[in-house]
Amino acid sequence: MDAAVCNPSLGTSSSRCYVSSRPSVCPDLRGSSVRLSSEVFKVEIGRLGRSLFQSSGKKLSPIIALASQTSVSDPISTSSKNNFSDSSKKSNEAALILIRHGESLWNEKNLFTGSVDVPLTKKGVKEAIEAGKRISNIPVDMIYTSSLIRAQMTAMLAMTQHRQRKVPIILHDENERARTWSRIYSEDTKKQSIPVITDWQLNERMYGELQGLNKQETAERYGKEQVLEWRRSYDIPPPNGESLEMCAQRAVTYFRDEIEPQLFAGKNVMIAAHGNSLRSIIMYLDKLTSQEVISLELSTGIPLLYIFKEGKYVRRGSPVGPTEAGVYAYTRTLAQYRQNLDEMSY
Repeated sequence: MDAAVCNPSLGTSSSRCYVSSRPSVCPDLRGSSVRLSSEVFKVEIGRLGRSLFQSSGKKLSPIIALASQTSVSDPISTSSKNNFSDSSKKSNEAALILIRHGESLWNEKNLFTGSVDVPLTKKGVKEAIEAGKRISNIPVDMIYTSSLIRAQMTAMLAMTQHRQRKVPIILHDENERARTWSRIYSEDTKKQSIPVITDWQLNERMYGELQGLNKQETAERYGKEQVLEWRRSYDIPPPNGESLEMCAQRAVTYFRDEIEPQLFAGKNVMIAAHGNSLRSIIMYLDKLTSQEVISLELSTGIPLLYIFKEGKYVRRGSPVGPTEAGVYAYTRTLAQYRQNLDEMSY
């Protein structure tokens, strides 16, 4: 059962709606609907009949969360496909950071990983920390990850490098006990925390009967062309697995239903996920064709930055050291945010 927790805003004058994590099993797509106005958004209860809780544990009617005051200013392209009203599209700008998890133990061994829950290698840990350094001056209000540990490790390790020094906290909603036992009772602590929402729909593509097999040995067994077709075609799945198209259906649906409303509300979002789930989301953001997305490669541990405004996205590349000045040149508020961090450090 899904739940949401209304908590004070993380470092702003607004309130926040924390939507909690979901089980790693694959339930039906959520039936909730989201309505936005220029100032607030409401999460309405759909066919799953969600229960809503505050920190006091009292049941709530529809939750209202004010948009964050963090905004940026710059013209951008690529329209969102959500059918929001014109008034809702006058929302603040927001940053969207995408990070593919660092190298996993099965990446290192050249094994098909898919939905198997494998942790990071030492190299993967270093990649996650380096990714955190690259985004340490970009505001982060909410974090979304898959239900798999390698994505969660990447998100947590990256945030240890962030200059705002807020603590990422995974929200648990497995049952009433999980909600009660993980409740935070200090308002000051809540303000210094960042909600981390996990969901199976951001998981890596499920590789079916290829999971755990060595990629080289599999190519020798089935032929390179067959394995390449399974790995790089858009709509052909491996035996008892998912195609990229199937992965995109769940990942993009989740992005549009759960993450995009937060961007409309002016919240800065980081997504730590996987090669295929992120390729699917990028396909949506950049309006790529099925032929274009199959050739898209994402390196492990390299953050990708988008700016969102008025239902449109523009890719700003990766905020790596030598080009960092360029990253902050295109939005006044991102530059102001970094200046505030610099002043706080003195």
